Amino acid sequence: MRILGINALFHDPAAALVIDGRTVAAAEEERFSRRKHGKRPVPFSAWELPEKAAAWCLEQAGLRPEDLDAVAYSFDPSLARPAASMGLDDPWDHLRLGYAREAPGFLRTALPGLDPDAVRFVPHHMAHAASTALAAPGAETSSVLVLDGRGEATSHLAARRVGDRLEPLHGQELPHSLGLVYEELTEHLGFLRSSDEYKVMALASYGTPRMLGELRRYVYATGDGGFHATGVPWAELCPALRPGEAWSRCHADLAASAQACLEETLLDLVRWLHGRTHDRTLTLAGGVALNCVANSRIAREGPFGRVWVQPAAGDAGTALGGALHLAARGGDRPEPMAGADLGRRWSDAEVEAWLKTAAVPYERPADVAETVAEALAQDAIVAWFQGRSEYGPRALGHRSLLAHPGRSGNLERLNDVKGREQFRPVAPMVLAERAAEIFDGPLPSPYMLFVHEVAPGWRDRIPAVVHVDGTARIQTVDPAAEPLVARLLSAFERRTGLPVVVNTSLNTSGRPMVDDPRDALECFGSAPVDLLAIGPFVIRRGAFFAGGRPDTAAHGAM
Repeated sequence: MRILGINALFHDPAAALVIDGRTVAAAEEERFSRRKHGKRPVPFSAWELPEKAAAWCLEQAGLRPEDLDAVAYSFDPSLARPAASMGLDDPWDHLRLGYAREAPGFLRTALPGLDPDAVRFVPHHMAHAASTALAAPGAETSSVLVLDGRGEATSHLAARRVGDRLEPLHGQELPHSLGLVYEELTEHLGFLRSSDEYKVMALASYGTPRMLGELRRYVYATGDGGFHATGVPWAELCPALRPGEAWSRCHADLAASAQACLEETLLDLVRWLHGRTHDRTLTLAGGVALNCVANSRIAREGPFGRVWVQPAAGDAGTALGGALHLAARGGDRPEPMAGADLGRRWSDAEVEAWLKTAAVPYERPADVAETVAEALAQDAIVAWFQGRSEYGPRALGHRSLLAHPGRSGNLERLNDVKGREQFRPVAPMVLAERAAEIFDGPLPSPYMLFVHEVAPGWRDRIPAVVHVDGTARIQTVDPAAEPLVARLLSAFERRTGLPVVVNTSLNTSGRPMVDDPRDALECFGSAPVDLLAIGPFVIRRGAFFAGGRPDTAAHGAM
């Protein structure tokens, strides 16, 4: 079956294409439109579809809309209830539901030739569950836990995968929502809700959970697979911050308390689920599953022997999950994800054509990995643009900013380059075979979805990637899966003795991750980055701003 998955209703609109159970392509609309998260999650934008992402997915497979067997839309309006009846303060939610009901017609307009009868509504949390349980390798019998802000009428799903079937076990009804509670805190701390929750997680490391006892009155597991999570009086605990206003110890302590309360509740839910299934493997999805600190505590203290998290755990991942769910129901056997590099790519010839059109001086070194390793060893900041772009919010060695981890000042330097808050950490990439001697936590960790304790003997050697609490959110690199990145890491270690490189997303504050060559050139031209490695080519900052022509490049053959 040829199935296109669509996520559109709330935020992070995305499309994914699954053919005969295999994931062919997946991408978020923000990478095409250049609007962070694609749109804001308000009812008035609910009609907007990932038109560019969907068209690209079809183009990748040489398909037309009329060739599709089905389109999975990751929300089922027949399961929804009026917002007021669910205890939600959202007077325009009926507009959102009206748009959802009309999705088949909207999709026919966006994809001319599509039969609207091919559109199938997939329950939101079932799409989340399928995105992780059906995509995880070796998870044919596994437990699945989904937690986010909201779906149709719930904010959570506990389920089990048996073969290619997903069996729901419990769902928590709204207004109780761990995701919405965390969103409320994000807004209370002066950040953008449904966008900046990861900043709260980073800020929590600077505080102590002294308000945990008070928060437990409002957020707790109920012992039956569900939880209570609503009505937190944030202002009574700590004054609200306006956007951009400096945070105080009180705000860091509030973030730490909320983070600890979330982790406790999740552990209770995980233990309940294991008590029902006794499975070895747990798969996670939903926006809450992007909380890598909580994921690590689940892996460390929970009863499951293995925890796997969908790299596109937020709503973008429901495009893939919806398609996998329909594929399984239609008799196809879903194939596990081989990696998160499911987006656009360009051939060497196409990249060179971009560079010639831009009239920038470039080189083609004998080995771009060796050239970049040398630049990093000399403390350059490198923009790294290679292969297919990542699906999900993490830069995983395809659209990255790289730096030397042994220079403590590189954390501040990178945060300045990106224009973001200085309390936020950057992440290390490490060869998988070397990870265990440096980092203590779930291994392998190819998707940056867990935090690891940095071994005491290494903290002074790689200070740029060590967070204030002594942890790092690592990406392990398997040479079989990522040969170019592995070669870069090996080349850097030969020069420095460090098998680790700083890796953060290739973008600046408020902008989506770089996706195409034009984005890369614009970012390189506007940010103080020393070198751009794009495909097999490199551009040096000095030559870029000297205005040299491509045929006057100082190093290497064209």
